Amino acid sequence: NPALILLDEPSEGIAPVIVEQMAHAILQLKHDGLTVLLSEQNLHFAQAVSDGVVIIEHGTQQFVGSLADLQAHPDIRDQHLSI
Repeated sequence: NPALILLDEPSEGIAPVIVEQMAHAILQLKHDGLTVLLSEQNLHFAQAVSDGVVIIEHGTQQFVGSLADLQAHPDIRDQHLSI
């Protein structure tokens, strides 16, 4: 019975309908008490399943906070998460 699952870019190259199903599955795992550590570049997907945000750039933490904290700092979001 694992306590943690690590997902590295699970949405990359996946059809949007499957990504949506994956989000529902991750939310169910969280509801069941499993901790999910997600490394993801798809911000929309990450926001749908995340409780918190850590932005790491070149091995250094650039931001730690809640989704609301990130939304309150568009400069940080735009600097680190935009194309």
